[in-house]
Amino acid sequence: MIDFPITDTHVHLLDTSKFKYGWASGAPKLGRDWTIHDLEAAAKPYVIENMVFVEVDVDYPQHMDEAGWVQQLAGSDSRLKGCVASLPLEQGAALEADLEKLSGFPVVRGIRRLIQNKTDPEFVLRPDFIAATKLLPKFNYTFDICIYHHQFGNVIEFVRRCPEVSFILDHIGKPGIRDGMMEPWKRHIRELSELPNVMCKLSGVTTEADHENWNHDQLRPYIDHVIDSFGFNRIMYGGDWPVAELAGKYTDWIGVLDWATAGCTPEEKRKLFRDNGIQAYRL
Repeated sequence: MIDFPITDTHVHLLDTSKFKYGWASGAPKLGRDWTIHDLEAAAKPYVIENMVFVEVDVDYPQHMDEAGWVQQLAGSDSRLKGCVASLPLEQGAALEADLEKLSGFPVVRGIRRLIQNKTDPEFVLRPDFIAATKLLPKFNYTFDICIYHHQFGNVIEFVRRCPEVSFILDHIGKPGIRDGMMEPWKRHIRELSELPNVMCKLSGVTTEADHENWNHDQLRPYIDHVIDSFGFNRIMYGGDWPVAELAGKYTDWIGVLDWATAGCTPEEKRKLFRDNGIQAYRL
């Protein structure tokens, strides 16, 4: 068992009285308020020392208000140390004004524009999208990549075109675990890991398996390949709560990762479950 306070780099908080979540109609279990205190209870007996909020795809144009709300939450709970805010990067360099506004919220550490729900494979290669992404280093912001496994091709090219940007791959690229699919996900992970400006979150894995019937052995090859590709200096733990509740308890995923890394050194475990997240998001 992890016997030190952890850093959770992927936390979602929802307030249905403040924001609209259009996607929630297709996921009724998630379409309610989810608070830091709920997370604290779900994580026991583990202790979360640092949390990074990741945008929850609020209905446009509420994304700036969401970032301001997270700043308020951080003011009342010191564990909430980082925020990955949403911005419609496809609007191009004109978004610099919004980035300036976000810089007024000290909790913001990075940007995520969901790619997983985009049907146009060229979305990330549009000149405006790339131009806006290239603004992020000016504000010391990372970019969280959230995709399904079939979207890797152009995303890898997108990362190549933005060598000055620090990228973090969410949910190990959402491989087809429920179908037992390893390739071409395995090759794409290796290819992406060869780019030095990318880190990878071990998060959101159980929900890519059969929600009712997954097991440790089924997930192990995916975990092992990510660790083998990125190494312990470029991976970090993420709970993906409360989305992970669709496939089990919060503690289930920590337990899987703890089991899968049983042969690792204490230093390597601290990097995975605590230190790398602090470094990546400058917590």
